Parts: sequence; structure tokens; C-alpha cells
Amino acid sequence: MQAAQTPLAEMRVILVCALLSPLSLAQACPKECSCNNKVVDCRGRGLYDIPRRLHPETQELYLQDNRIRGIVSMAFREIPLVRILDLSNNSITSISPTALLGLRTLQRLSLAHNSLREFDRRLLIPIHSLSRLDLSHNSLGGLPGAMGDSLKNLSFLGLAYNRLTRLDRSLMEAMTLLDGLTLQGNPWRCDCQMIGLKLWLETYVFKGGAIDEVLCSQPEEMKNKDLQKVPYELFHACMATSYHYLFANIHHLESERLLRGHTHGNHANPAIHALHVPMAMGEGFGGGGGGMTECEPKQKQRPVNLRHAIATVIITGVVCGIVCLMMLAAAVYGCAYAAIMAKYQRELKKNEELAATKGADHATADDKEPLENAIA
Repeated sequence: MQAAQTPLAEMRVILVCALLSPLSLAQACPKECSCNNKVVDCRGRGLYDIPRRLHPETQELYLQDNRIRGIVSMAFREIPLVRILDLSNNSITSISPTALLGLRTLQRLSLAHNSLREFDRRLLIPIHSLSRLDLSHNSLGGLPGAMGDSLKNLSFLGLAYNRLTRLDRSLMEAMTLLDGLTLQGNPWRCDCQMIGLKLWLETYVFKGGAIDEVLCSQPEEMKNKDLQKVPYELFHACMATSYHYLFANIHHLESERLLRGHTHGNHANPAIHALHVPMAMGEGFGGGGGGMTECEPKQKQRPVNLRHAIATVIITGVVCGIVCLMMLAAAVYGCAYAAIMAKYQRELKKNEELAATKGADHATADDKEPLENAIA
């Protein structure tokens, strides 16, 4: 009898807990918000700060369309299980580097439509599961390259309509899972330091990534041109003088080699050759660079597309040499022909003058002969 009552008592306890759970959740809901099944909605409530008394099991928190100006340290310590945090369309100008401390399960973070001028690299260090980050419509002038490790699991990054002039390529290369990226509306400066980003964008698009346009704002000759469509010839000055171009191509060739290795055996798409970039500093890859160790047993084999570039340069040189020789021969022939024609014209003119003189002498002799006869 006692054994039969034990399961009944356990069932009562479970039933009471199930009835009290929604009640406790409702009691932990801030009065300014509405709560429903671990979702807290505080949109458009005129809030100036993060609400308190949030239930610790909250998984989604929506705070957009408020008047929040700053986020203090450990502002979300009450909700360590939150997965979605939306702070868009506020007036946020500052965020403490430890504001998100403890949010290990955060997957989506939106800070769009705020007034952020900088983004501290320490902010996302505690988070390892972040997959979507929206920083669009702010006043960010740049992103620290050291925060790449915190973004390695991102599938979407929104950076549109900020004040970005360039991006660190090492930061972009750290996001290996990225398939969505927005960059439009920034004053991009398309100088030599942008070649690395251009190469990364080509590789990213080739792999199937989605991206909007990257319109150049400076220099003046590239204004309103899409960086992806700008021909490499316009970066010609960088190719011979800038180390950025050299290092960018080293990384590009290495990533292309790895991509070829992954697709080997599956008949990789020949479109990968579209990533090939003409090299004006080919000798820089051969050896003696700062990245080569002195104790290396043998020289590494040059990448395939580098050998192709060198062969192209040699062939182009030979063709140009032949064309120059032909032009020189044509010039010599033209000068000789002109000299011969000038000499011929001078002789012809001289002969004509001589003939005219002889004709005049004969006419004078004929006139004198009848006169002499008449006198006689």
C-alpha cells in the first residue's frame, strides 16, 4: 500500500511544480514588458535602461525602439540562458566591455540603428556561440582585427551604413562560416590597403557567400565604383611599391591552394581561375623574404598560378620585343625610302634645269643664223 502511494505523491509534486512554473515566470516579468514562454518583449516602452527582475530562464529579450543610451557591466547577469538579444533602434553610445559577461549561449545580437562609434574587442570574448551580429546603421570607424576569434562562428555580419573606410583582412578570414555580409553605405577608401579585402571578397563570393555592393568613396578617380568590379590595373601603382599587395597575394595564393586541395578529386570548377591576379612582383615570392626561415631544408615549390604569371610575363616580353624590332625595321625602311626619294627628286630637278638651259642655247643660235645671212 505504501509503495502504491509513493508514485502518487511524486505525481502530485510534479503537477504542483508544473502549475507554479508559469506563475513564477509571470511574477519575474518586469511591469514594463510582456512575457510569454521564456520570451520577454519590451519593445517601444520608452525605457532608458535594461529592465530588472527578469526570469533566469529567459531565452529571448527584445528591447528595440526604446531610449537606452548605455549598457553597464554585466547588465544581463539575470538571464544567462538568453539566445536572442535585440537592442536595435535605441540611442546607445557606449557599451561596457563586460556588458555581455555570462551570456555563453547567446546566438543573435542586434545593435543596429544606434550611435556606436567604437566596438571593444573584449565585448564578445565570453561568447562562443554567436551566429548573427548586426552592427549596421551606427558610426563605427573600424573593427579591431584582434576580435576575429570571437566571430569565427558567425553566419551573418551586418556592417552597412557606418563610417568604415577599410577592414582588416585577417578579421574577415577568421569568419570561415560566414554566408551573409552587408557592407554598403560606408565611405570606403579604395587605396593599396584595400587590395587584401578585394581578394577576400572574390574568394568569398566564389564560395557562395552573399554580399551587397562596396562602393568606393576615395580616391576621386574611383568614386562610386564597386570594389569587386574595379580592375586590378587601377592598382598598378600599388603592385610595385606596396607591401600590402605582396602580402595580400601571398595570403590569396595560399587560400586558393587550400581551396584546390579541398576540391581535388571532385573536378573543381574551373571558375576558380577567375581568382588569378596578375603579379608585378613575382620575384618577391621566390625566396629571401622575411617570412622564410634560414634553416629551411629546401625551397618550396612555387604556386601554380605564380608560374603561370611568370610564363605570361616572359611570353609578353618576347612578343613586345618582336613588335619593337618590327617597328624599328619599319622606321629604318621609311627613312631609307625617304632619303632615296629626296635624292631622286633633286636629280630630276637638276636634269630638268639642265635641259631647259640647253633648249635656250639652241633657240639663241637659231635666231642669230638668219641675221648673219641677211647681213652677208
